[in-house]
Amino acid sequence: MTSPVRAVPAAPSDLALQHFSQRLMFETDCSDVHASQETGDVDFVLVDVRGPLAYERGHVPGAINLPTRTLTAQALAAYPPTTLFVVYCAGPHCNGANKAAVRLATLGYPVKEMIGGVMGWLDEGFRLTGSVERVAEQAIGCDC
Repeated sequence: MTSPVRAVPAAPSDLALQHFSQRLMFETDCSDVHASQETGDVDFVLVDVRGPLAYERGHVPGAINLPTRTLTAQALAAYPPTTLFVVYCAGPHCNGANKAAVRLATLGYPVKEMIGGVMGWLDEGFRLTGSVERVAEQAIGCDC
């Protein structure tokens, strides 16, 4: 009897290598962002694309708040075209980071998504920064 996992055969190794390698060009994770911050090797701009209220309640340390609707050529004029933006939103249940990544790529910037967003950050045991101490559930909201 075949398990549901094997019901659809796995891709050949060469295709799997290509697929998973390509995903890494588009994504990073909370652990890699945190490690970069810990070593001081931050060569990207971390962007929380949620609205200002959600950002104020709690955000990843070092992140700036640029809600997706504000990502325009004028708003980003101070950033050289080679600036790597790493975007995140509330978590996997929200596509705000994807929308922001599309906007940034349309404007010609390199971009990656920090998969997991705020939820992933908290799941890793990392702390948020914000002016108001709140429980994690209150900090996660998305109004992007």
